[in-house]
Amino acid sequence: MAAPVDYTIGGVKIQFPCKAYPSQLAMMNSIVRGLNKSQHCLLESPTGSGKSLALLCSTLGWQQGQLSDRPAKRLNHILATVSGFMQIKALFSVYLVILILCVSPSEDSLKKQSLASRLSEKLQSSVQRETENDDDFQPDRKRIRTAEVKVNEVCTKCPCSCGEELANKRPKIPKIFFGTRTHKQIKQIAHELKRTMYSSVPMTILSSRDHSCVNPSVAPHANRNERCKDLREGKEGHSCRFFHSVQRMRDQSTLQFVHGLKQAWDIEELVSLGKRLRACSYYAARELMSSANVIFCPYNYLLDPLIRESMDINLDGQILVLDEAHNIEDCARESASYTMDQNSLNLCKQELESMITAKIRPEDHTLLRNFCYGLLNWIQESQSLMKERGYESSSKVWSGTEVVNIFRTLGITPDTFGMLKSVLEKEERVEDDLVELPTITSASSTVLKKLFIVLDFLYRGNCRFADDYRVALQKSYAWTNQAPPDVPDANGFIVRRQRQRNARVKTEVLSLGFWCLNPAVAFSDLGDTFTVQLEANHVINKSQVWVGTVGDGPKGKKLCATFQHTETYEFQDEVGELLLHVCQAVSKGVLCFVPSYKMLEKLRDRWVNTGLWEKMEDVKTVVTEPRGGAKGDFDELLQHYYDAIKFSDHRDGALLIAVCRGKVSEGLDFTDDNARAVVTIGIPFPNFKDLQVELKMAYNNQHSKTRGLLSGRDWYHIQAFRALNQALGRCIRHKNDWGALVLVDDRYRNNPNKYITGLSKWVRQLVHHHNSFPIAMQSLVAFSQQQRGLSEGGPAGVQSPDRALSNISNTEASVLKEEPRTPLSICPIDTQRSPSPFQTHKHGNGAAGEALDSHISTHF
Repeated sequence: MAAPVDYTIGGVKIQFPCKAYPSQLAMMNSIVRGLNKSQHCLLESPTGSGKSLALLCSTLGWQQGQLSDRPAKRLNHILATVSGFMQIKALFSVYLVILILCVSPSEDSLKKQSLASRLSEKLQSSVQRETENDDDFQPDRKRIRTAEVKVNEVCTKCPCSCGEELANKRPKIPKIFFGTRTHKQIKQIAHELKRTMYSSVPMTILSSRDHSCVNPSVAPHANRNERCKDLREGKEGHSCRFFHSVQRMRDQSTLQFVHGLKQAWDIEELVSLGKRLRACSYYAARELMSSANVIFCPYNYLLDPLIRESMDINLDGQILVLDEAHNIEDCARESASYTMDQNSLNLCKQELESMITAKIRPEDHTLLRNFCYGLLNWIQESQSLMKERGYESSSKVWSGTEVVNIFRTLGITPDTFGMLKSVLEKEERVEDDLVELPTITSASSTVLKKLFIVLDFLYRGNCRFADDYRVALQKSYAWTNQAPPDVPDANGFIVRRQRQRNARVKTEVLSLGFWCLNPAVAFSDLGDTFTVQLEANHVINKSQVWVGTVGDGPKGKKLCATFQHTETYEFQDEVGELLLHVCQAVSKGVLCFVPSYKMLEKLRDRWVNTGLWEKMEDVKTVVTEPRGGAKGDFDELLQHYYDAIKFSDHRDGALLIAVCRGKVSEGLDFTDDNARAVVTIGIPFPNFKDLQVELKMAYNNQHSKTRGLLSGRDWYHIQAFRALNQALGRCIRHKNDWGALVLVDDRYRNNPNKYITGLSKWVRQLVHHHNSFPIAMQSLVAFSQQQRGLSEGGPAGVQSPDRALSNISNTEASVLKEEPRTPLSICPIDTQRSPSPFQTHKHGNGAAGEALDSHISTHF
């Protein structure tokens, strides 16, 4: 094990667990410089270069320096890291607005007392409000009376001013909010933290009940939030004993010195402790936030204004680290958007009517009920305006400006909307802790609250963001299992037949979507520039990576994965044979990514019918990524894949077929033998016929000249390569790792200026175009044999080239020859000299935010 090394950078002592790579030193130097000068940082480093370790050590080292040396300065910091190389100059405008704006709280949120403060005042014995994310944050109506205990407080009851003096003397050290894409990535970050000298730092991890609920009577329920609320309120005569025992594990010192979590822990360890102590790990993690120095969470918890408000997360004056920042553009637009169906709005109306009938705050509930009535009537009247879009689907789209004018005719104006917001806020407050007041259900409250957040953006700043929205009314049909109504026969008798009880019924689905097309809208309170920028180099040797494009299959058929070609059996059979050959050429783990679940299902069905699937299973254990499903099922599937590689029987490892933009393509660490090759079939362009994609492209075309945005087509192109580069990044996870990247599509070779340019910088510098499939296979086998020999200290265990090429015909074998390994000559884009389709410019607040659409996904 490497010995720890101390570095002093910018006057800050940083303890690193080993000798740092040059790229890590460069990152830490940039981070410390930004923190010392209260400047924002834009940092990017390729996969496997140790960026997470550099982020943790530099920020925690700086934070500890503030604790020991001097009071902290008020600051707003953002450290954004991107896995994968990119042209940094083109990215300045991309991250400029979106990453800065996420730090700016509104004046109301600054005045609002934090959740941690309220919990401390009441000895942190209960949580007054809960929120929803991943079906988890729901407003909590129940208030539990708690014993108030005096703690060492600042004196505020006399004019002695000692309270002010004490408050000024007490150092206010910024917390570190470390946001990443998924819970899986948080587990990896926590593992990295455990390697460092800062592993005992007070910390917590914010997560949903899906990951942290320990009550066995809650976990099986589809809606855990409602079940949790019912138990805490004792609606069925039972309460949640885990919730009432949360004090057993909500204190940092107790957690470390009594329960043994002295080093960095992940959410699974906290859940195990909660089960052992019979205490709620979900609420414990939230209460630990008040005393934590570093808080880990998925970054939509930090970007989504609803979640920030509900969790009382105040980012003002804190350090915000956004890892894997290329996904922020989508996250930001989604956080400022909302789509609801007509049935949900109807349920809200019905609940409000029942409250009015029961004379429960009738004046307030009448305002909300009338709002729902007006919106439902408008939806009903607008159905006549809808136009057919395809089979059994139709839609009508308005601009945000048009909707603001329409709402004015419905009596919804900025003034009346302010009244509606106040009424909804009353629903979430209970003036007296001893009084339990009836309210609408949390499901209906969430529908209204999410809708009001979008309307707040529409009306904000004299409707300055109205043009950044499109409102779409869509009609489609879905099949559901319903029992048909009982119909009497000729004699008046009702006969129920078994086959009728589970009849599939086609149901009309009517939805209204408020879609934000500008990511800057979600964080429109603040804008700034990234003064500190860095493009770090990769830490691996070029000989450790094989990157090749393959444009034809074993039978010589061209492979162009457009929609027209992928539907043919010829393409499906040729791709299957190619994948079989790759599995024979590369031992251990192989990942294969396809553009969509629909294509995965078509390929699997075809290969099963032709017997090709059975041939693959003779070589490797074959696993496919499921569409949806429970978290436990997906984890079990991954473990099956890992075990097949680690404990090989007569087969040589495993093949995992997954989908770009799916769970496997991002956030999972397939190190060493778990991914010796990554095969990508085609280019994962978004669905061109999707209404949101269509509107986004039209929006970019509309503002491409006035705001300096990319055209709609260029944005569409970048969306595809962001997903592709994320899939390719599953391979090569550390300095000594090695692997092959096989890009299957003839378009790479025929039009490299268009399709190779979108690849990550470190990938496209190594790309080789192979003139035929046999040549590509020969090169791949030689690479795998060489690397396997080096890693095992000799040729033992090397896959035989004869086996890998055994299915190649004599005609194909006759063209085998050594191909010169000359890199494809592609000049890097010079943003200063020649315009690029991937170059944007900043033109005001809206343009800076929209620039994110163009670059944030290009080079990963």
